[in-house]
Amino acid sequence: MLFILSGPSGCGKSTLARKTLAQLKGVEFSVSHTTRLRRKNEEDNKDYHFVTNNEFEALIKAGKMVEWAEVHGCFYGTSFKELEKKGAGFDLFLDIDVQGAKQIKGRVKKAVFIFILPPSFSELKRRLIVRGENNPEEIKDRLEIAKKEIRQYPQFDYVIINENLEAAVEELKSIVTSKRCMLGMRQKKIQPIIQSFSEEEAG
Repeated sequence: MLFILSGPSGCGKSTLARKTLAQLKGVEFSVSHTTRLRRKNEEDNKDYHFVTNNEFEALIKAGKMVEWAEVHGCFYGTSFKELEKKGAGFDLFLDIDVQGAKQIKGRVKKAVFIFILPPSFSELKRRLIVRGENNPEEIKDRLEIAKKEIRQYPQFDYVIINENLEAAVEELKSIVTSKRCMLGMRQKKIQPIIQSFSEEEAG
């Protein structure tokens, strides 16, 4: 099952995904491509596939991207190869912006869309400032975009208000667990059980 995590910059999508992955078995993290510069605490091919503008454009032209968007002056996107490789036998977390989520919704039928909301505008602003990764002008730009992005929450299946990180992690784990228990997801495990009852009746 593909789980789409989306929301404004600074809402805590990546942190929420990482903590949930550490606590929940059978989940992989989809690594996106980006043209933005790598931050000090990030690793290439682990946090993102860091590529040049030319490399990113070549992937688009070759039809290798399932979604992509320009966000804050940089390109971000997810390749079909990444989804196929990571999604084989695992649930998959995809941490993307609202634009990318819209594209995925039109192309992938079996996906769960989760919107991450900050508890307030002032708290989102504080988190972006404390994070220390953007200058004041960039923070202002991200907040203006956030005002538009948060209005998209009705388009999602679930909403997690990330006020308390540990509580938000528990909510995300609950969503994943509940989807794993759906009839369609359990059919392969159900059939042998039903067969065992049939064999008992025959015996």
